[in-house]
Formats: sequence, structure tokens, C-alpha cells
Amino acid sequence: MSQPYRKPSAAFIGASWTALFLGALTFCIGLWNATMQLNEKGYYFTLLMYGLFSAVSVQKSVRDRLDGIPVTNIYYGLAWVSVMICLLLMAVGLWNATLTPSEKGFYAMAYLLSVFAAIAVQKNTRDSVGADPVVPDEVVTR
Repeated sequence: MSQPYRKPSAAFIGASWTALFLGALTFCIGLWNATMQLNEKGYYFTLLMYGLFSAVSVQKSVRDRLDGIPVTNIYYGLAWVSVMICLLLMAVGLWNATLTPSEKGFYAMAYLLSVFAAIAVQKNTRDSVGADPVVPDEVVTR
């Protein structure tokens, strides 16, 4: 019982991809140029990748439920817990980091931009696919 969705505008799709690319790239450039130890850089990079994945997973799970596609409660809960863990670990990591407040703000904002943009990109992808009519193979004539 999925409902039809309007295809997002090209401007919104472009803005979402640009935000995702710029947020993640900026975060990674900040890590590359940081004077922190390699294990700290790995911690923050892993949190970025895990955060992007978990945010997309939550968006997909929520949307699947709205569209009447079955999603187990375990997966749905794990997806939400994963997002919360990512945000908590980022907050704790930045709180305890020996960085200036401006650097902490830089990483926090680049991280949040990336996570939000990943959700927007997933939504746009889902809306674009949902808006296109699917023609069964049997109907196609040659």
C-alpha cells in the first residue's frame, strides 16, 4: 500500500548531494590536517561512517513502515539506537578532546551536516524511485 510520492526537484537533489559531499569532505580534511594521533583520527572517521550508515538506516526503516513495508522491531530499534550511540560518542569524544572550542564546533557541525544530508539523499532517492511508474515486463510489447 505504498503511496505515490512526488519526485524531488533537481535543485533539492543537488543541494542534498552537495551538502553530503561537502560535509563529509570537510570533516575528513579537518581530520587530515589535525594534529591528533592516528587512533583519534580513526575514531572520528569511523564515527562519521557509522553515523552516515545508521542515519540512512533509520530513514529507510521509518519510510518502510510508513509505506506498509514490514520492518522488524529489532531492526527498527537497533537503527535508532545506532544513531543515538553515534551522536553520544561524538559528543563525548569532542567534549574530552584536547581541541579548541572552535575546532570542536567545526567537527560537530560538519558531522551533523553530513548526517542530515545523508538522510536527505536517502529520502530523495526513495522519492525518485517511488515517483517513477514501474511497468511490469508482461505489459511491455515489442
